[in-house]
Amino acid sequence: MLTSADIIFEDNHIIIVQKPAGMPTQGDESGDTSLFELVQQYIKKKYNKPGDVYLGLVHRVDRPVSGLVMFARTSKAASRLSEMFRERTIEKTYLAIVDTQPLILEDTITNYIWKDKEANKAYCYNKEKNGSKKAVLDYKQVQAVGGNFLLEVKPHTGRSHQIRAQLASIGCPIVGDNKYGSSITLEDRSVSLLARRLKFIHPVKKTLLEVVSKTPTGRFWQKFTYQGF
Repeated sequence: MLTSADIIFEDNHIIIVQKPAGMPTQGDESGDTSLFELVQQYIKKKYNKPGDVYLGLVHRVDRPVSGLVMFARTSKAASRLSEMFRERTIEKTYLAIVDTQPLILEDTITNYIWKDKEANKAYCYNKEKNGSKKAVLDYKQVQAVGGNFLLEVKPHTGRSHQIRAQLASIGCPIVGDNKYGSSITLEDRSVSLLARRLKFIHPVKKTLLEVVSKTPTGRFWQKFTYQGF
């Protein structure tokens, strides 16, 4: 069950929640309780709403990743937010921990990503491949502690597993991400990737919002003091 401590921002139009690693954003074949279901239950209980509660899914965060997930509370907000995500007018910033230092400390990665749906894994290519999609992200190293390196990552496209696959493509798999080459397995099966910040114009009020997640309590995250924003 969600508590008020898990809600990072809420108004009549949108709700932004801190997703724990290991929880699916929406229902999947596992049958595990999803963040979507918990947010619906939270709204239903808090506002004593009868019947079904409207909630719009406007973007997703991978199951082993923690951090901010935004939902729409009205159909108007859902439509506008979905368009904003498609047009990339919502600035997303992630933090990633890797155990190999990038050869270039600040750079842009451009690949063509092809997703193997059966294996649920993305592959990066330097040239376009049939069925692939262009993927672009910026990264920069912001702190180094004891053989681990904290990267600030800003994706410009929203491809499935994009950050995980693209960092692995430069020899820097995310700590705990065994699917993409990390030799470290974390106890909770999470990966050290955090959806840290969302910056955007409110879809109804037209005010600038900048929302920042909490920092996870895992042993790798506790190494770092960088706050970033």
